[in-house]
Amino acid sequence: MVAMSTDELRKAALTLPLDERAKLACELLRSLDEPADADADAAWIETIERRARELADGSVQPVEWEEARHRIAQRLRERRQ
Repeated sequence: MVAMSTDELRKAALTLPLDERAKLACELLRSLDEPADADADAAWIETIERRARELADGSVQPVEWEEARHRIAQRLRERRQ
């Protein structure tokens, strides 16, 4: 088998019919998945439960998405300076 450059492979893949490109894309994305961290689910559950308790007991206040997005953007701008 002759080795293809990434660019040649991409061009060849784009000539495939839609359903074949979709299958290829799916397989390529699956190949990027790393094995799941055994403790990840438990850590997420703990975090979700803690955040739910904080909202329920009033120790934190919810923020609208637009405000959160503004704050995140501001922090990113500050880090770049």
